[in-house]
Amino acid sequence: MLDRLRRWLGLAHPLPLVTDAQWARVEATLPFLDYLEPGDRPRLRQMALEFLACKQFHGAHDFALHDDMLLSIALQASLPVLNIGLDAYKGWVGVVVYAGDFIIPRREYDEAGVVHEYDIEALGEAWEGGPVLLSWFEGKAQPFGVNVVIHEFAHKLDMENGSVDGLPRLKPGMARTHWADAFSSAYESFCDEVERGVHTEIDSYGAEHPGEFFAVVSEVFFETPHVLQRRFPQVYEQLVLFYGVNPVLRETLFRGGSA
Repeated sequence: MLDRLRRWLGLAHPLPLVTDAQWARVEATLPFLDYLEPGDRPRLRQMALEFLACKQFHGAHDFALHDDMLLSIALQASLPVLNIGLDAYKGWVGVVVYAGDFIIPRREYDEAGVVHEYDIEALGEAWEGGPVLLSWFEGKAQPFGVNVVIHEFAHKLDMENGSVDGLPRLKPGMARTHWADAFSSAYESFCDEVERGVHTEIDSYGAEHPGEFFAVVSEVFFETPHVLQRRFPQVYEQLVLFYGVNPVLRETLFRGGSA
């Protein structure tokens, strides 16, 4: 009601104007959007425009942002909340974009109280109550098998109900016990495979922490859903309920009906 009133009073941010040619150009770089039902595409576009209107984008270290980049980020950020709603991203406004990966300083205390400071290379980071940091790679420079935007915005969903622990705020009707059973079993199996050096089709970074596992399998759910359904079918089913889409159905059509 408040958002509607703001629009009536002319207080809401105007939505960006995007041409058909620009939509087609940007969406061509995101082929997994074809796994949405046809009627979902217009809704995703509208949500992406609203995302652009309500968030503030900044280029780190004077990195120049361009319209296609912003539209791509907005489409990918909106995809996980297409059937959840943009309110899941309320309470913060900043998206900081880096040219490629970047360094994040870390400070930790060990059991003896000694401070250890070090730097880590990162592709993205989501801050609780704060901005989302994203790396951007043009064209073929994009790291294979990684979707940093979906990953970090999955973290934002995870943060809605507290710490990043792999258990986001579930939809009404979903059972925490079913989620926990599916994810715990899959995570333990996945960590065992990674520890033994087994080749996995899913980014091994997911073995770092249950929260990272949720973010990584969310990437796979949207980009290569058949992989997740085959490897961890119970996790896939929980994400179908959570995200409100079933991308493997349309992916199968685009892959020529192969399983």
